[in-house]
Amino acid sequence: MVNRQLPASNLRRWRWRLGIGTWILGVGIVLPACAARRVALPTDPGMPFPDFALVHAQVAAGCAGARTLTAELGLSGRAGGQRVRGRVIAGFERPASMRLEGVAPFGGPVFILAARGELATLLLPRDNRVLRDARAEEILGALTGVALAPADLQAILSGCVTSAPRATGGRLHRNGWASIDLEGGATLFLRREGGAWQPVAARRAGWQIEYPAWQGSFPGAVRLRSDGQRIEVDLAADVSQLEANVDLAAAAFTVDVPADALPLTLDELRRAGPLRAQ
Repeated sequence: MVNRQLPASNLRRWRWRLGIGTWILGVGIVLPACAARRVALPTDPGMPFPDFALVHAQVAAGCAGARTLTAELGLSGRAGGQRVRGRVIAGFERPASMRLEGVAPFGGPVFILAARGELATLLLPRDNRVLRDARAEEILGALTGVALAPADLQAILSGCVTSAPRATGGRLHRNGWASIDLEGGATLFLRREGGAWQPVAARRAGWQIEYPAWQGSFPGAVRLRSDGQRIEVDLAADVSQLEANVDLAAAAFTVDVPADALPLTLDELRRAGPLRAQ
């Protein structure tokens, strides 16, 4: 396998806020802005699904075996009343490593977020600002409204829904639906497609996940909607150039921070990000 690393002067605060805001409000647009209707999941109690464990093993085989994952994400949607749009180069390695780069149409990345273990570093290269030693989910929450840890984000983008997907029960519902309960409280919803079961959506604490398109064993598109949370989030990601189990260099999950980079606080990031109205 190829060992690879992911694609790789002081400014006033108003310039920094403009820079990240430009990425959030429309740089690298990939998906349309119109909101898709929420998938109507089955509400009937259903009947026992005897083959739930076998079906889950089949549909989760690809994502469950993905030690690493790289992809390009085209984001579109809303978070906290603000529009979120842009392209992100993403890389993950189990159990808890992640690298995200916000891509502009030209020039260097708008941001680089790298995490290994519990803590992460965010660099805004164009503004020479750095946020160190914060939890990745806190930084992600401030940037996009999606406060998920690296392992959880990898699980959702890969179609596994949870980082340790183990089926604990299943039910058959009306109109060709089935549901499979996963350890930890998540539920995967499937429908018959050409004689085979295909994941369509899922629920986990605070979120409804929808998989409108697939490319082989992995989602080609993912929609993430907040469910019962104080801040409303509705984000779609068009997933392209996805590769699994490609060896990634350890340096992919670190950030080369310039010596003269100015510190950035999590509160400053929240005030400049899509949740600033909150």
